[in-house]
Amino acid sequence: MLYYAHYLKDLFSPLNVFQYITFRAGGAVMTSFLLSLLFGPWLIAKLRGYKIGQVQRTDGPQTHLAKHGTTTMGGLLIFLTLVGSTCLWARLDNRFILLLLFTTVVLAFAGWLDDYTKLVKKNPKGASSAFKFTLQLFTALVVVGYLAANPPNAQYADLLSIPYTKEVYLDLGFLYAALAMLVIIGSSNAVNLTDGLDGLAAGSIVFTALTFAILAYSAGNVKVAGYLKIIYVEGAGEMAVFLAAMIGSCLGFLWYNAYPAEVFMGDTSSLFLGGTIGTAAIAVKQELLLPVAGGIFLLETLSVILQMGSFKLRNKKRLFLMAPIHHHFELKGIAESKVTVRFWIAGIMLALTALASLKIR
Repeated sequence: MLYYAHYLKDLFSPLNVFQYITFRAGGAVMTSFLLSLLFGPWLIAKLRGYKIGQVQRTDGPQTHLAKHGTTTMGGLLIFLTLVGSTCLWARLDNRFILLLLFTTVVLAFAGWLDDYTKLVKKNPKGASSAFKFTLQLFTALVVVGYLAANPPNAQYADLLSIPYTKEVYLDLGFLYAALAMLVIIGSSNAVNLTDGLDGLAAGSIVFTALTFAILAYSAGNVKVAGYLKIIYVEGAGEMAVFLAAMIGSCLGFLWYNAYPAEVFMGDTSSLFLGGTIGTAAIAVKQELLLPVAGGIFLLETLSVILQMGSFKLRNKKRLFLMAPIHHHFELKGIAESKVTVRFWIAGIMLALTALASLKIR
């Protein structure tokens, strides 16, 4: 919305800065962060008043039993500040912003309904897995279908860019759509699985979102994209504003979610945070950099898959003490806060590795 203020630059020249993506991305970070600090205590108090508290598993790390009753559904704070900041700073006539907002709203509803069913309706099963998957599949179908009809760059519509190579692409043909849907659904569930320690998911999202904010800005600038030899995507730079707002929202939420957490995000935000990152990766045609920049989420997902496979194929033998893998390290005797910080460090290094692809070509 503030973008249009630059049309008044003839009346007041400093308003010209509102046309620049970098300025608005900075404004989006600060706005969502400050809104989180301002409304966080009020929202947490409201949720606490409704007695919306976490129910801890008794078969997990014993240190987590102390978390029983901690306020959850705090992902509402991320959702509200992200959407509010995006509407204020981003161009709402940009198709990628609309796609990201669509993904956010639909997957936030899926997560909220699951949390509401479990915590307010006191149904421990929550919303059915089939219902949540249906909404994820619907979201992926809409996003991928739209991008198939209106590709980010028609010349590369079905091509998969190979990172760390100079203009090497893999032509997937009709299989590209299936891969794109897998990226959205997989990343949505991966972040959901990672949300198990204080600050782990929110902190890890910051590094991944920052990576794709830089990639989006680069892909959306024809000169930068040409210099870096990445696929140019007209209008993609605007996604940097959305991702910047996400960073600010997650940092603001982390203020209350850092160990020991005052509030948990729940499925309300974990599902859409992953889904929107996946959507951004597809939109900038950097799908294969998502497993690198989001390597923490990939590791968590693989640990669950391997654990289930080992349990079924090896006569109920477990590969890890507990999955996802962050619980394995806890049960090995490493303090929760140390596991989180070490995962953050790994996340930073993975983000830098992904960004290195811009020069290693």
